[in-house]
Amino acid sequence: MQLGTRWNVGGQPPGNLPESVLVAIREVEDELAGESVDTALWRWTLTWLERRPIVELDDGTTIRLASDGRATVVNPHQE
Repeated sequence: MQLGTRWNVGGQPPGNLPESVLVAIREVEDELAGESVDTALWRWTLTWLERRPIVELDDGTTIRLASDGRATVVNPHQE
């Protein structure tokens, strides 16, 4: 595993992420904004595992890139 970087919710994600991951990040952020969740102090953390990005939000929401190029979002707060 290789540590990538961290950035604030609403900030500019790293440019080397695949488009599907960038779209998933925007969707998660839009959903949080729509629910009026205070994310002022939240950050995303990017790590790389076997050359695939894993992006995790401070609340545990995780975005992974599947082998077919699709991004999957796992929210531990939703059943």
